[in-house]
Amino acid sequence: MESKRAVITGSSSGIGKEVALQLLEKGHVVFGLSRRDGGINHPNFHFIKTNVREVKEVDKAFDQIGHCDFLINNAGLGKFSLIEKTSLDDWHEMFDTNVNGIFYCTRRVIESMKKKGSGHIINIASTAGLEGYATATAYCGTKHAVKGISQALYKEVRDYGVKVTCVYPGSVKTDFFQHHPNIEPHDKMLNPEEVANMIVMALESSSSFHQVNLEVRPLQPQGAKVWK
Repeated sequence: MESKRAVITGSSSGIGKEVALQLLEKGHVVFGLSRRDGGINHPNFHFIKTNVREVKEVDKAFDQIGHCDFLINNAGLGKFSLIEKTSLDDWHEMFDTNVNGIFYCTRRVIESMKKKGSGHIINIASTAGLEGYATATAYCGTKHAVKGISQALYKEVRDYGVKVTCVYPGSVKTDFFQHHPNIEPHDKMLNPEEVANMIVMALESSSSFHQVNLEVRPLQPQGAKVWK
């Protein structure tokens, strides 16, 4: 595949960082949008400090980037509690990051992709976008929203040659569960490198091949009965 320009939100760690590293290895140019620098040192990597919750920061970043061929909406977070104990700040932080951030970024690339007649948007949801989990009401709400956005968007842009793929990972061995009191990362979880590899394979598919949904789960999950 010829060299492409990719934008990855939440590129400082986890799945986002692994996708960035794999795309760089294949010769692509990557713009990493996150609140902190993940330490990627590569001539084709460009870190732009960005909080996707803030539309002005997102717009400023894309003003620098211009056209991109791939957009990987990966930035997201989860905080866990019963709904009556969920604070307004946590609720808004999750929706502003997991949902509004996707909207702010996607609206900046669609027109350019449609004019070019190609492009691929990857939205990272979760199995929490397919079903509900106790103590994750707010998080599940955000990821169900990501699913709905993705399902509608691909039908809006497919006739222009633009792809939209929604990814639904189960538990991944990253720092995602730092706000969950009962779950620690372990080797039975998905490996972020393998999830990233699946995403890159979708990006490399032919122009007539469209993977709308990618669901992947740990084969033998363990621990608290969530994220399976």
